[in-house]
Amino acid sequence: MRIPVFVSCPSNLSKEQEESAKIIGALISKYKLEWRALGRSDYPNDLPLKEVLKMAKHCSGGIILGFEQFTTKSGVRLRGTKNEKPLKGPIIFPTAWNQLEAGILFAQKLPMIIFKEDGISGGVFDLGVSEVFIHKMPNSKTSKEDLDDLDTIFQNWVAKVRNHYYED
Repeated sequence: MRIPVFVSCPSNLSKEQEESAKIIGALISKYKLEWRALGRSDYPNDLPLKEVLKMAKHCSGGIILGFEQFTTKSGVRLRGTKNEKPLKGPIIFPTAWNQLEAGILFAQKLPMIIFKEDGISGGVFDLGVSEVFIHKMPNSKTSKEDLDDLDTIFQNWVAKVRNHYYED
């Protein structure tokens, strides 16, 4: 039997992003976990946010994959305030669903592991926001040594997931 884990991951990914997701997927399979995600493994019968909440209640861990979903060349942070700051690009953003789903997983007290592509920041991707360390997204150029280190990090998270699963 595989232990279900909720994976916050956009449905539409570039070829490179798909490769990164496959690396995470291989680790999920290696440790006998089951990737559960709205729009990938599960499709909503109800409002999507309600479905995420239902799914999270049946999972024992969560993975947040912060992939670039929107890019702009410039912007203004805190426009109209005394702390207004012009930004020069590229400025990249993940899907807003990462934030919503991370909040749901956190509220459910599920062990989480968070990955982000370079340049992703804000909310759950900021250091110190939660007790979860933010990891660099693996990709096809990640060295074997770094993948081995990632495997060790993943093992530690899997131990927490198994603990959660067998406690309930």
